Parts: sequence; C-alpha cells; structure tokens
Amino acid sequence: MITLSTMLAENCTKSAVLFNSKKRVLEYIAELAHQRLPEMSEYTILEALMAREKLGSTGIGGGIAIPHGKLKTVTQPILVFVVTQNAIAFDAIDNQAVDIFCAILIPEEQCQAHLTTLAGIARLLSQKDLTRKIRHAESDQQLYELIINASEATNVS
Repeated sequence: MITLSTMLAENCTKSAVLFNSKKRVLEYIAELAHQRLPEMSEYTILEALMAREKLGSTGIGGGIAIPHGKLKTVTQPILVFVVTQNAIAFDAIDNQAVDIFCAILIPEEQCQAHLTTLAGIARLLSQKDLTRKIRHAESDQQLYELIINASEATNVS
C-alpha cells in the first residue's frame, strides 16, 4: 500500500517560502518534483500542473490548494508540500488567498488511486488544528514530521 510517507520526501517539503504569484509557486513545485523525478523536465511537470489549473483552480478553500497532474513516466504518486510565508491569490473556490500547497503528481493510468489520494489529503488538511500547526512550522523538517505523523495518526494513504 502506498502511504503518504512513501509519496512525500523531506527535500520536497518546504516551509515559509516567499512567492507572490500562482505561476511562481507552481514553478517552484515543479523544481522540487524534478529532484524526485530527474528523468522529467521541470517544464513537463509544470505543464501537467498548469493543464489541470486551466480546468479550474485546485484551491479547495481555507487557504489550501491541492495542485495535481498526471504524468506518463511517473510510476507511483509523488507529493510536494509547500507553505508560503504570505498567502497568494490562487482563484480558490472561496476566493481566499492560499498559503498551503500540497501538489500531487500521479501516473497517468492510476485515476482511482489518484482520487483516493486526493480525498485522503483533503480530509487530512480539513483538520483546523493541523493546518494551524502547518502554517507555524519553523523548519522544513518540522513541517515534514507534522505531515507524516498526522497522516499516520489518521491513516491517510
């Protein structure tokens, strides 16, 4: 079974980053994902994320966005978790600016697993106490540990 801890690497978990646009944060997510997927160009990863955003914003409300994209050469889901220091306009469904970004890159043929992963992450991030802690994480490592511990405690996979 694929768990959040196998999808998320510590080097793809960043707290208090400074960006001021939707495009720039998605570019940064693509840069981080490229570290886990060196065979894929940052541009290809960014294209997949942008293609999904064109269908409608992945901002789910409450300052949270779950950008995602399907890629042919990905063999298992990859997560990139970024928290910005200042919330940025992201066309979220509630029109609130977003500061928590949990990006998911999934294999093109794994649609059902993709929906399960999205639902699990949305459920995890619906915990107000957890999102408050995420926003106040003082380091990348603290943020990573918070997410992994919370996902294990709530059985998110």
